[in-house]
Amino acid sequence: MKKTKPITILCILFVFHFGLNAQISYNALPWRMSTAYNNYLLRDVHQQYADRKIEIEKAFASKEKMIAYRDDCIQRYKKIMGGLPEKGNLNARFTGSSAYEGFRIEKIIFESLPHRYVTANLYIPDGEGPFPAALQLCGHGLGGKIPASNSALLFAQNGIAVLVVDPIGQGERIQFIDDESNTLTRGATTEHTLLNAGANLLGTSLAALEFWDNHRAIDYLVSREDIDKNNIGAYGSSGGGTQTSYLIGLDERIKVASVCSYFTQREKVLEVYGPSDGCQHIPYEGKEHLEIADFVLMMGPKPVLILSGKYDFVDYWGATQAFKELKKGYTALGSPEKVSMFSVENGHGMPKPKREALVTWFKKWMLNDDTPVVETELFHIPEEDLQCTGTGQVNSAIADNISVPDYFLDEAKTTEEQRIEFLKNDLKTITGKVNEILCIGNELEEIFPEQTGEIKMRTYDIQKYQIIRPEQMPLPCVLVLPGNITPESQITIFLNEGGKDEILSDARTMESYANQGEILIVADLRGYGETSDPLSLNDTKYWNREYRNAMISKHIGKPIVGQRVIDVKTILDFVDTESILKGRIVKIKANGTYGPVAVHATFLDERISKTEITGSIKSYTEFLKNPMQRNVYSNVLYGVLQYYDLKDLIEISGKNRIRFLD
Repeated sequence: MKKTKPITILCILFVFHFGLNAQISYNALPWRMSTAYNNYLLRDVHQQYADRKIEIEKAFASKEKMIAYRDDCIQRYKKIMGGLPEKGNLNARFTGSSAYEGFRIEKIIFESLPHRYVTANLYIPDGEGPFPAALQLCGHGLGGKIPASNSALLFAQNGIAVLVVDPIGQGERIQFIDDESNTLTRGATTEHTLLNAGANLLGTSLAALEFWDNHRAIDYLVSREDIDKNNIGAYGSSGGGTQTSYLIGLDERIKVASVCSYFTQREKVLEVYGPSDGCQHIPYEGKEHLEIADFVLMMGPKPVLILSGKYDFVDYWGATQAFKELKKGYTALGSPEKVSMFSVENGHGMPKPKREALVTWFKKWMLNDDTPVVETELFHIPEEDLQCTGTGQVNSAIADNISVPDYFLDEAKTTEEQRIEFLKNDLKTITGKVNEILCIGNELEEIFPEQTGEIKMRTYDIQKYQIIRPEQMPLPCVLVLPGNITPESQITIFLNEGGKDEILSDARTMESYANQGEILIVADLRGYGETSDPLSLNDTKYWNREYRNAMISKHIGKPIVGQRVIDVKTILDFVDTESILKGRIVKIKANGTYGPVAVHATFLDERISKTEITGSIKSYTEFLKNPMQRNVYSNVLYGVLQYYDLKDLIEISGKNRIRFLD
């Protein structure tokens, strides 16, 4: 019989050992549910809107209570929107005009802020005026105001002027373009979402930027002699319906409005469909108990028309239930006739029946004429009659135009002075603000570790735990205890973006730590590993693997970074409660999107002696410099750059306590 060589035996053992590691289950939770984290977050959504339901039901009782409710909604809206800029000169310019039978189309460019150029078309009836006018806010098409608006044509044919405005990221205002002015993303919704992350870091939102542009568009309208400044309206469909809803409650000059293919219940949307595009959310709406109906109700009792499709992806049942609230609100205000809902056997957008209902509504309240409007003729408008710039993009056509990403960088430089001043405060004040931005309260409930399994390896033991802390997600973690533990053995907490299984199944790494007698705690903080959200439920157009949970977390006022810092505290509390762990030096190794979590946790908790981070951002301003990044929302904190950046926390934490290794 042939004798097996010792080296062959070693190879067999090596393969067996490594293969065995790969087959072991390291799941620590005694249950499995792929949408558990999302369900956990939705509890807060439902509770916040249940509380709102009680509040609005009380307001329906009288006109005085309804006015108080409406006005309080306005104040809460202003609170989460953040500050608005100062007004400067519009510097409006006329770049051309085309005449058609009964109306003309003017090409307009104005500055909503210095060097932020807005392109628009004014559809204006023949005659001297002054004409009533409506602001049309575009839906999410890359073309923006191009092709021509059928509804604007119908308005102009019926004696009402319409200003159609290109939103940021659409039409002639696309931000991510190449040298030939071609867009670099798949569409407006992706661009809006990427831009919104940077806006949030600065304490604003893309919705607020759009609000300002639209507010200034009304400034332009009322500056014209041929426009009746006391007879202004606003309407929009889809993404334009979003803009309309965010505009009408804060601009008192708007006398009549319509929201198409957007109006529904936010609670329903978040539960069934998940969050929409970045421009359709302002952080903390849920925390402030603001539903979509509240934004429309803020203009009450001025006339408003809801346009819905029964087979729209914008939930129709939610639209009918939200409209019931609007009707009750307007009834309490003494004007039930000034709110109406028109539904069609159709899907998304504004087909002919909706356009006719829309213009009929505006004529009724603007011209005191309730004769039904019938659409008979549509004009073909060549693109060159609508394009305001030479190249088709303000970023390439106007030399001193400041792009939105560059605007954010300029704002970051401005807030840097504010950060420097804030960081002069004592440590207690700074720590308080950090906790406030993370939305971490002063008191956390006691933890209850539950051992859920044990695995005996050759040189170390694995103990699996579910750590329960009331009101928080159960935390799955694995404790790795080498056989040669000494009083000097230290603890390393691994936070691996790819999940704890990647670390635990790496036999080389495990043996290396075991041979050194080092104790490991390998955990999946909420949203990673065992509780990661299914990728199939997160639309790839948002460039974020956990987009829906990141957006819902901001909606309810509990950013994911803060939630995960609580998870790190839970691990540290676990160390303090286990006799074999208590009193040892604790280090953290983190990578990827775990980086900002590790920085915040180390800054806030002195029990962490040292943190090493790889493959992560080092500064929030990196997001602003390179907005076309993936998985940004996982670490967005609303308004953080008004107070500190990651590098500031690293510096305050002490020399070499937090280190980036790449």
